[in-house]
Amino acid sequence: MYDPIKLSKITEEIVVNNTLKKYYRFRPTGFYGGIATADTVGCNLRCKFCWSSNSVWNASGAGEFYSPEQVAEKLVSIADSKGYRQLRISGGEPTLGKQHLVGCLETISTNYLFILETNGILLGYDNKYTKYLSKFKHLHVRVCLKGADPEEFYLFTGALQGFEYQIKALKNLRENHMSFNIALVSVHQEKKQRFFRQLKDMDLENVMVEEEEIKLYPLVRKRLQKEHLLAYFE
Repeated sequence: MYDPIKLSKITEEIVVNNTLKKYYRFRPTGFYGGIATADTVGCNLRCKFCWSSNSVWNASGAGEFYSPEQVAEKLVSIADSKGYRQLRISGGEPTLGKQHLVGCLETISTNYLFILETNGILLGYDNKYTKYLSKFKHLHVRVCLKGADPEEFYLFTGALQGFEYQIKALKNLRENHMSFNIALVSVHQEKKQRFFRQLKDMDLENVMVEEEEIKLYPLVRKRLQKEHLLAYFE
């Protein structure tokens, strides 16, 4: 068991140095119809189905530090070479290192759509952070919910706290009039139905919800098997 907020601070001490942040890969990918991707190091969750593996569990030994300008330059270069108009930070948790993320967004031209893939923990914990990001009109936020309720969240992440911050992030994004959608990891149909009812009660029933597919890479399969969760995802 762990506290995602405390883990955020511990991880930032490893992967953030002023405005610099660690990354381990820059690449073109076919997601969203084609997008330039920067894979960052470090996360404030320990999801048992996480595919990032070494960059999350061994942040001190993974990647190299890059400035916001270097990250933006690499993403734009990849996008231009492939004819993409979309950019993203993936791999780890991109909201770790607020100054770095803001620096990236400030550097990237509004001609590109920047997709922020996040678990939403820090955006729910600190509405000032969310409000500051709302000034970037070329930003779309994809919030990946690790379960449909606190019990499923704990089952998937091992964290007792955190689901409430994910839900609060959705409220903060709505209140700040931001573009966002939900990616949901859930294996219980009844829990999912309750979650959809919860969205309706929050006046979020019109927000797009996609069910995130968990790919059973060898390391993911091994970890899920160890945690006795593999049957949920096969």
